[in-house]
Amino acid sequence: MNRFSQLKEKLAQMAHSAEQLDKQRGEHHQALFDSSLFTCRAKLLSPCVKEASNTYQAIMREQQHGLLSTERATYLSERLLAQISAITRELSTAHFRKDEPKHKSFYRKPINAIYQDLAKHKEWERQLMEMVIDRQHALDSATGFNQGQAQQSLITAEQRLQRCRDAIIKIEKQITFRERHQ
Repeated sequence: MNRFSQLKEKLAQMAHSAEQLDKQRGEHHQALFDSSLFTCRAKLLSPCVKEASNTYQAIMREQQHGLLSTERATYLSERLLAQISAITRELSTAHFRKDEPKHKSFYRKPINAIYQDLAKHKEWERQLMEMVIDRQHALDSATGFNQGQAQQSLITAEQRLQRCRDAIIKIEKQITFRERHQ
């Protein structure tokens, strides 16, 4: 078995180990590695293994097509070895860090819970829009003293609706941010 076949096998093993570790410990509060080593800036280990695999595939592809110059081969090989070393260190020292204090982002909600919050807020928005319409009808049919109360009731419902919509926007931004930085 040649060295490149061994590397491919090692990367497959790392992918499995990284997946297990990511499930166990979740997202780190900042990128695991420096951007000069991994461009993905991942907070999980699996994307880093994927990037190392892509580096390996680039070497194999360029060599197969006769495009791999000596300089390029040296650069990609050194990069791949550095990436594999970093991932290996991370996997081998993970059990030491399991007792480290967690960053506040460790306790943040999983993205599916955020989507559930969004759905809940959308339902509340629908109910509040109905309430605003009902209060508007009540104001339209109110007379005298009741008109002031109906007006205040409408304003209160509109304010609640606006707060709900603001919360929806905030949740949607949170989802967008989380999806871009996974």
